[in-house]
Amino acid sequence: MSKREEYEARAEQILEPIMEENQFELVDVEYVKEAGNWYLRAYVDKPGGITLDDCELVNRTWSDIMDREDFIPEAYILEVSSPGLGRQLKKDKDFNRSIGEDVDVKFYGSRKIPAGKNGKEISVKEITGTLKAFTKETITIETDFNPEYEILRSEISTVKLTIDF
Repeated sequence: MSKREEYEARAEQILEPIMEENQFELVDVEYVKEAGNWYLRAYVDKPGGITLDDCELVNRTWSDIMDREDFIPEAYILEVSSPGLGRQLKKDKDFNRSIGEDVDVKFYGSRKIPAGKNGKEISVKEITGTLKAFTKETITIETDFNPEYEILRSEISTVKLTIDF
């Protein structure tokens, strides 16, 4: 387990009781370096959406525990945030919750996909469709041209909920 994975796992263990007590959902935890600073971020949600006051409540409680535990030797910035409208789907629970929702799938490279009833293919770097199913190895989406288009998860860089305006 890498240092990053260890820090994220320990942070999740600390956050879980806070989530249960407040009936929030812990969507994700990440430990990343951005613009020279380390960030330990928790993305939290609840039915109806998380509020700024909710984020502040989690941040205060989590910060106090992190100060006591003090298991990260580097200086870091602690953040609590909403996962946002176009949230990324990473874990099985994210995919399960999003069955029937429209998703944007980005590939690591170009991929040929069916683009019409005539069997013609086009090369794309991303595709949008309705999430129908998933396994550890694949996701299945419905597109305009294919009711069950299966994609290997190993070929996917990101899957996010589509933002409709």
